[in-house]
Amino acid sequence: MKRLLLIVAAIVAMGSATAQQNLWKSQSVVSPEIGDDGRVTFRLYAPEAKSVEVAGDFLAPGVESAVMTRSEDGLWSYTTEPLESEMYYYSLRIDGMRDINDPSNPYLVRDVATQMNYFIIGGTRGDLYMAQDVKHGTVARQWAEMGGRQRRMVVYTPAGYEDSRRSYPVLYLLHGMGGDEEAWLATGRLAEIMDNLIATGKAEEMIVVMTNGCTRHVAAPGYSHEGMWHPYMSGSMDGSFEALFPDIVEWVDDHYRTIARKDKRAIAGLSMGGFHSMQISKEQPDMFGYVGLFSAAIFRGDEGVEIYADLEAKLERQFSEGVKLYWIAIGRDDFLYDENVKFRALLDAEGYPYTYRESEGGHVWRNWRVYVAEFTQMLFK
Repeated sequence: MKRLLLIVAAIVAMGSATAQQNLWKSQSVVSPEIGDDGRVTFRLYAPEAKSVEVAGDFLAPGVESAVMTRSEDGLWSYTTEPLESEMYYYSLRIDGMRDINDPSNPYLVRDVATQMNYFIIGGTRGDLYMAQDVKHGTVARQWAEMGGRQRRMVVYTPAGYEDSRRSYPVLYLLHGMGGDEEAWLATGRLAEIMDNLIATGKAEEMIVVMTNGCTRHVAAPGYSHEGMWHPYMSGSMDGSFEALFPDIVEWVDDHYRTIARKDKRAIAGLSMGGFHSMQISKEQPDMFGYVGLFSAAIFRGDEGVEIYADLEAKLERQFSEGVKLYWIAIGRDDFLYDENVKFRALLDAEGYPYTYRESEGGHVWRNWRVYVAEFTQMLFK
């Protein structure tokens, strides 16, 4: 026993030493460096490299990457033109190898299976995506019984929830294909957006529930008994997610102080999540008073699924029973643009009221962060 304790102590000491070694390492290369004028400089020390490029959504449309320039001491660099206030993603390409993370930038997000560095330029829109000196809400990862299985969700509660006795309205916010319950929190900056909007009085205090919309998996990669499966373009457009959604709402109402009324519930989502939001809201017309479709995959469900049948009849029932806000948003270059044109024509033909928001760009997080910020400001007024 004594020998075992000595071995454990030695292992702990080794781990501690490694941590301290990393703690005191100097970071001599600054990358990215954001200038006061909005120009951003990327740097990489790679004296043996033959070519280095930087790729990211800060580049002009159609430009895949920018060539970095090498100094005599092996430091590669590239400086952008002034960029607008926004959140940007980027990666490096070294001697033909793609999707390499910047070793000088510890800020990373995962989108499906891709890890990307990011940076935020403050000033206007970017300030909304940054943690500001305001009161902050709480983010909890919850496991709940849904459809006969334990499934994971992420729940945002506004600042003061734990210390109050009041009940709150709820927004159910759904991710796209390949995403999971972490997507809106990480890449979508949901907690920062809600904290900042609520603090400035632009959005009502609300609970936001972010579910896992892929019924093949119970949680995001690495967070369940399924092991460290490789993220892929997984989704559920076979009716299974829609069928278990009442279980989700019931669990949230049972475990959180919610206002369990239609006029205090909203559902919204991007891409596949927009498809789910459209389908769920028409299947449960008494459940949601607010519906948001962000770049929605309107007509993509599997054929022969009962939940997806009789679309027009179910929409008639939904709108006849009343919808406080039906909000559709999409970018002009989105590959789902024509589907949304077709869907709006269907709504127009029947005179169903909705609000339409069209933006620049395509099927990208830059649009979806804007959409969720605008949509939440219209809820529960």
